Amino acid sequence: MQPTAEQQDKMLKRLARVEGQLRGVQKLIREQADCEKVMQQLTASRKALDKAFFEMMACVIEGNALEDSGADAQERMAEIRRLLTKYA
Repeated sequence: MQPTAEQQDKMLKRLARVEGQLRGVQKLIREQADCEKVMQQLTASRKALDKAFFEMMACVIEGNALEDSGADAQERMAEIRRLLTKYA
């Protein structure tokens, strides 16, 4: 299943925010900010990327759950399991 135009727009906006966060981390490092402050911003960036990843996984799950290709439920669940094991 391909993401809808709305899902794509939301994902691109989310990734733009992550990009901004990472630029902020770079700035903190250049300015020799406190290590804990840098770690805090890195954690926020990582969580934002994780959220983007889970949105994409939801797209895959929805596509497999709603798929009308004739594949049985066990095959669709096996594909979801394969993707989760590979990327999560």
